[in-house]
Order: sequence, then C-alpha cells, then structure tokens
Amino acid sequence: MTASYWPAPFSPTPLDATVTIPASKSLTNRYLVLAAIADGESRLRAPLQSRDSDLMIGALRAMGAKITEVPGSGTVPDLVITPIPAGFAHQRGTISIDCGLAGTVMRFVPPLAALVSGAVRFDGDPAALVRPMGPIVVALEGLGVRVQDGGDGFLPFTVHGKGFLEGGHVQVDAGGSSQFISAMLLVAPRFAKGLHLEHIGTSVPSVDHISMTVQILRSMGVVVDDATANHWIVQPGPIAAFDVTLEQDLSNAGPFLAAALATGGTVRIPNWPSNTTQVGDKWREILPQFGATVTLADGVLTVTAGPEIRGVDISDTSELAPSTAAICALATTPSRLRGISHLRGHETDRLAALVAEINALGGNAKETEDGLIINPAPLRGGVFHSYHDHRMATAGAIIGLAVPGVEVENIGTTAKTMPNFPSMWAAMVSQTAAVNTAAAEAEA
Repeated sequence: MTASYWPAPFSPTPLDATVTIPASKSLTNRYLVLAAIADGESRLRAPLQSRDSDLMIGALRAMGAKITEVPGSGTVPDLVITPIPAGFAHQRGTISIDCGLAGTVMRFVPPLAALVSGAVRFDGDPAALVRPMGPIVVALEGLGVRVQDGGDGFLPFTVHGKGFLEGGHVQVDAGGSSQFISAMLLVAPRFAKGLHLEHIGTSVPSVDHISMTVQILRSMGVVVDDATANHWIVQPGPIAAFDVTLEQDLSNAGPFLAAALATGGTVRIPNWPSNTTQVGDKWREILPQFGATVTLADGVLTVTAGPEIRGVDISDTSELAPSTAAICALATTPSRLRGISHLRGHETDRLAALVAEINALGGNAKETEDGLIINPAPLRGGVFHSYHDHRMATAGAIIGLAVPGVEVENIGTTAKTMPNFPSMWAAMVSQTAAVNTAAAEAEA
C-alpha cells in the first residue's frame, strides 16, 4: 500500500480564526457504555461521529443494545439507546468485537461483556495488539470471570460471561492507563455486591479521566466513594436513564489553539464549558506558560500568541502532550515535559515517535525516563510520520503551520476522533486569508 502524504498548510501570516470542535470522544464513549446498562432508554445529543465512537456502537449492538440515530438540533444525529436486555444471552456462538485502535473500546467493553451470557472475543488493529491489557484481564479473573487469552496481557482474548457478577474487592495495577480503573467503575453498579477497586503499583496517570468517570456515575445516582487515595468503592444499584448534550472535545481543540502560537495569531473556540471534567480544559493553564494570552468570556475561549514562544517545564500533560511537544519544538528556549511515561503504551510509543519526527525535521528532542526534553533548533520541511496515531498527525500539522514544506503521512488517521480534521484545518487557515483580503479591500 502506497503511503499518503498530506501537505500541511503553511501560514506566513498570523491566524485570526474561530473554530467549532466536534463532541468529546471520552464523554461519548463513557455515556454509550452507561446507556447500555441503564434502567431505561437514554439519549445522547450531538455525540461524536468518529471511528472510535462507531466501534463502540458496534460493540454494544453486538451485545444486545439497540442504538438508533434520530434527527438532532444540529448537523449531527442524536443517538437513542435501549439498554442490553436483562439476562441477555446471545445465540450466535462467539461474538467478535473489533476494537480498532480505540482504547475505550478494548478496555471499557470487556467488563461489560462479563455481564452477558456467552463468549465475546476482542481483537483490533495490528497496533492495538501491543497496547497493554493485562490489568483488565487480571481484574476480571479476580472477580471470577474466565478470560481465554495468550497469557501475555494483550489482545486478542475472549471473555466468557455468565450474565452475572458478584463483585467485591479486587486489586489492579493501573500505572499504565487510567482507563483500567474507569473500565471497571463504569459497570460496577451492576455487580451484585458492587465493587471495591484498589490500585496497586506506581501512580495512576491521567487521573482527570477517572474523575470524569466518577462524576458521570454520580450524576446518574450511583454512589461512589473515592475519599481514600487509590481506592474506589461503588455501591450496587440502578443507573438512571439520561438525556444529555455532549460537550465538545477540549483535547481535540488543542491543535487549533496551538495554531495561534505557531503563527503568532489568535484562535477562538466557542461553546467552551465553564465547568468540565475534561483534561483538555488544562489548555487554559498550559498555553499561558508559553507566553500566550488566554481568556474565557461568554463561552468563547480566545488564545492570542505572545511576542515569542517561551519554553516550558510541565508535568502530566497526558493526551495533550503531542500538541504541547509540537509547540515546544517551535519555542525559543528549552522545554521539558514530565510525568508522561505512560504515553509509551498509547496508539504508538508517543515519546519515541515525537523524538524521531521532531529530530527528522532538524529539531533537538530526546527522551527522559518519564518524558521529553526539547531544545530550540531551526526546523525544516519534510515528512512527519503519524504511526497511525491521530495525535501524532495533528502535531505534525501544528509544526507545518510555522515550517514550510511539512508533509504529514496518513492524515486520515485523525478520523479516529475527528473525521473532518483536514478540512477544518484548511478552513481555519482560509479564514485568515479572507480576513486579510477584506481588510486590504477596505483600505483600497
């Protein structure tokens, strides 16, 4: 198969653009799982349409949930979800679930499969077969679920559900991903005795995503006690049916906000929530450290670049790290990103990939035990490889705004969470061209 190269738009002038972002993948897939085991019909308004959400919908339908598209108030259809019938037992032998490269599918759905009667086999893209899955297998086996795997803690494997889980106390090492904890918490209310989940091992990365899961559960009437560090106690009980409108994906807003810094311009994102559990809200803290001005007024987040991009020293940027690293590569002073060693187990080894691609363009980046050091260096055009990772692809696009001649390999991988990224990126750049043309005509 011939590789596809996307000429990243270069912007010789400061951007001046307003961009609306699609719905949050993290919220969409969490709500989909909960809707599949809620106590009635639920509705998701303006959900994300992407490969990850499509894979989740396919998995839930395979296990008995009914998910129907209905007209919504915007351009994206709403989803009406009828939960998996009580005592559902499939009659088709082994159900096959395609996880693609979606961490939320490969980790959130196996505990749910333990609540249906029958065998459910999980597989995915080649790159998914090296993503850690051991803690999910260990947790399920600790609760008495039979999991047939290769003994290596990776996909593929088969969950043999009995339609019922007693629950109780289980230990898991979630040092590789917070998704291991969220996966168990989401279905825990349906365990007969609930769940006492205890994390053992090193610190848990991306704890904001666990907080998101806990808050969503509480909004549906589930009792969750997380007062003791590394312990989550979920009481058994119903999950209330719901009707929610999805927030836009604040992590996916990152590349567009970073574009303001890359070009020395201004980018606005409307409909930014004043209160949110999304990790992407950290952009309001991160970008000022680079010297940008960030304001939130009347629901519009506005980012305006400073006179230069200053280097930073930041901890735990989680899924925001690739975009953050792209800005660091354009900075005038050294930067260090810490507390992101878990990114080695994402869609690709993001730390190694970022170092390889930044350096291939003439940059000066190196790995540390838990992150990256990126020093100033003049960058040049060239190919920026995506490694089938949507956040690597968008990192290349950011650099391409400031460096002419950058080509991103397989920009289509952004369809994982943002199918229209290439056209949205081009439209952002063209907005500025239109503004400049209008200003020139006004002066003539």
